[in-house]
Amino acid sequence: MALLGTLINKFGKIAGWNSVKVVMLGRQVEGITALSYKDSKEKDNIYGAGEFPVGRGEGNYKAEASITLLKEEVNALQLALGSGKRLTDIEPFDIPVMYEYKGLVMKDVIRNVEFTDNGVDVKQGDKSIATQFTLLPSHIDWNVAM
Repeated sequence: MALLGTLINKFGKIAGWNSVKVVMLGRQVEGITALSYKDSKEKDNIYGAGEFPVGRGEGNYKAEASITLLKEEVNALQLALGSGKRLTDIEPFDIPVMYEYKGLVMKDVIRNVEFTDNGVDVKQGDKSIATQFTLLPSHIDWNVAM
């Protein structure tokens, strides 16, 4: 008879927010509350004679990303930029994202990222100020060798 713990623990340690490390502009980001990134490629069925597709066509690749930062992290970025500069003035940069498991690190890299917006979203009762920023990446490298 198998132990119940073995069935529940099939994958071992599962990745969670506490296993994610994000590096931005050369330093590990601590004031981050959310990160989202994905990519896609246009694909369509191509039809010829009959009702079923005879092949597939591929179109453009698209990468998307967003990051939610605490106001203190945004302040640090803006202070580093200097007076009168905006987040949208930052030159394209890469964002390495590491997922740490027991003895294993998986790494993705969001490439050539630029901020496309800047702002603040705060309301009565908030205990912290966190704002989501839209990022414009060129592409994402998945499972990059360390």
